[in-house]
Amino acid sequence: MSVPRLRLASYNLQKCVGLDLRRRPARSLQVIEALEADLVVLQEADKRMPPRPAALPHDMVEDHGWRILPFGQPGGSLGWHGNAMLARPSVEVLATAHLDLPGLEPRGAIRADVQTSIGPLRVIGTHLGLIRRFRHLQLQAIMRHLAPLAPLPTVIAGDFNEWGSPRPLDALTPGIGIVATARSFPAPRPVAALDRVAVTADLRAAAHGVHIARPARVASDHLPIWVDLEATLSPAAATC
Repeated sequence: MSVPRLRLASYNLQKCVGLDLRRRPARSLQVIEALEADLVVLQEADKRMPPRPAALPHDMVEDHGWRILPFGQPGGSLGWHGNAMLARPSVEVLATAHLDLPGLEPRGAIRADVQTSIGPLRVIGTHLGLIRRFRHLQLQAIMRHLAPLAPLPTVIAGDFNEWGSPRPLDALTPGIGIVATARSFPAPRPVAALDRVAVTADLRAAAHGVHIARPARVASDHLPIWVDLEATLSPAAATC
């Protein structure tokens, strides 16, 4: 019998502005659709200036069968500090939350507890800062947020902005190991694995990759990454 899998993807949209300097939301959504993911974590999903309207229009997303998780404003922003999540109808949303992160520049993270084909799952989406010291403080803030919560299989996904070895970040997330995903930035010729996924030991990254099919190399300065997750416990056992 095959083991259930859930495909989770992470994509920095760069506000749907491609390397051709054209804002084309339909092109960005074409890349998202091609990922064939059940759950997608997005960064830079909203325009920069207040009131930060969505770069990827709500109606366009919903017309393609995605559920927009409730981190933004109806008809306004898609997410929180540019972080957003899209889910297919098979993913049931149990709870959501968001948090501000420390740093010189405004940063945040979003959290969704969901029921999926591999059982209950907690997903954190984030876009860490450009300065290493603040990236460390931001990860520590996320871990403090998780500490008092009832345990669930957990994923942290997003643009980690870490150009070097992930080991210093890995040390800040005890019990949540960073998956060795491939390089995703810059999109035309990636040299750095800025986009990352980290998982708890009750999850296994059965497969992972970077999406390079057209028009991904021009739709953003980042390539999207994906990971196929399996539960190391059966879904039934995980809910006990």
